[in-house]
Amino acid sequence: MNITSSIKSFIKDSTSVGVLLMCCTVCSLVLSNGIFSHSYTDFFERSLFSFPGGIHLPGSLSHIINDALMSVFFFLAALEIKREMRTGELNTIGKAVMPGISALGGMLLPAIIYIACCHTGSNYMGWGIPMATDIAFSLGVLSLLGKRVPLSMRVFLIAIAVIDDIGGIVAIAFFYTAGLHWDYLIAAALLTAALFVMNLFKVSRVSLYILPGLLLWYLVYNSGVHATIAGVALGLIVPSSLVGKLEHALHVPVNFIVLPLFALANTAIILPADLSSAIASPVHFGVFAGLVFGKPLGIFLFTGLAVKMKAASLPDHLTMKHVFGVGLIAGVGFTVSIFIAMLAFTDTAVQSVAKLAVINASAFSGVAGYCYLRFIRRKKYSKKA
Repeated sequence: MNITSSIKSFIKDSTSVGVLLMCCTVCSLVLSNGIFSHSYTDFFERSLFSFPGGIHLPGSLSHIINDALMSVFFFLAALEIKREMRTGELNTIGKAVMPGISALGGMLLPAIIYIACCHTGSNYMGWGIPMATDIAFSLGVLSLLGKRVPLSMRVFLIAIAVIDDIGGIVAIAFFYTAGLHWDYLIAAALLTAALFVMNLFKVSRVSLYILPGLLLWYLVYNSGVHATIAGVALGLIVPSSLVGKLEHALHVPVNFIVLPLFALANTAIILPADLSSAIASPVHFGVFAGLVFGKPLGIFLFTGLAVKMKAASLPDHLTMKHVFGVGLIAGVGFTVSIFIAMLAFTDTAVQSVAKLAVINASAFSGVAGYCYLRFIRRKKYSKKA
């Protein structure tokens, strides 16, 4: 299977994932604000397991999903990043320059807009929320346009979203961590080094990485660094020869089990009685404005500057009009944005406002991007485009 066929297959699967996540979000919002409201939200917070002293593991369903299962999601994300950097759209500096510059603008401007709205108090920590782009949802929106958009636009969006994921992972690792426990952190670093040596010696049996990987997750979970970073580290370390096999094995369980569970658990938002006040709050406005306005403007301005300075060139069949449309759709933030919202705020009420802003902004960006691209381009591109 060549790269073009792989991308087309990936796009097709991402569409179905996006539809499923959308359905889960709607169901979660309805259930959390209906007659079973408290039963539904308490279900995810109820303690399921207790462990003897000295063993610290997630006990509630929400913690199992967000700390354990989401580590598998980030492991898969790291595998995809590794693949793109070796054989995909980021495998040379030339290919990575333009989407890298575009993604940088799409991360910086949303963060700046958010900080401008929430520069006082502890709410400023939400600056990382509008930085992310959800690959599944954004590609789902783009796929609705069919042949009206060239394949190069889809590839460009994938590259931007992958780089956004890298930015989100870096933000989580360095800015959204609790107090560090150095004994666990040092042990995790030593184990990571041992896994790297295994890679150097071309150890390529998946089974030999499972137990050390679980131990690495436990050490990182107890170190104060968010446990999902263990998934990222392991995904980047495993041999390249295993990437395709692991991606194939994890694609269905992650996208059709882990992510829907994440959506059901983390969009269980009890809407405030005064919804207008929540929408008018600085946190909601900062997240919403960052995704809806910051993303397209940041991507458009940085891309235009790179073209003007001849630092990079646009992909085939793309114009700056297309780039603005990509920027609009890149404002569809979901998984990583909601994930960062939970790390940024300890107050559940503020978390709910931030999550609501992500959902509202994603819906607005998706509709706006679809309408804009449908309006500016009526030409149908062939499959070879």
